[in-house]
Amino acid sequence: MAGQWQKLVERVAALPETHEDSLAFSLMMIKLCDCMNCDLGSYKASLGCSTCARRAIGALKGSDRILMRHFEKAKAEVLAYLESIGMKKEKAA
Repeated sequence: MAGQWQKLVERVAALPETHEDSLAFSLMMIKLCDCMNCDLGSYKASLGCSTCARRAIGALKGSDRILMRHFEKAKAEVLAYLESIGMKKEKAA
């Protein structure tokens, strides 16, 4: 995939793992891949997380805009959580 999504992936990959955008990206992927319901004995788990993530993104059959909406929603959740626990927000790059 190219465009906005590719730029986001590259930007987030360069950020520290504690950055709000890194946290939001992780949350988004956890939700898209349904990681919380993954079972070690499942076929999906046997493929591995990287393969599962690629498949989840490929299965969306949407534009970069759809993926970016998922990211923005996850980012809003992360920011709301950080604010609720009184953590200072890190500036986005």
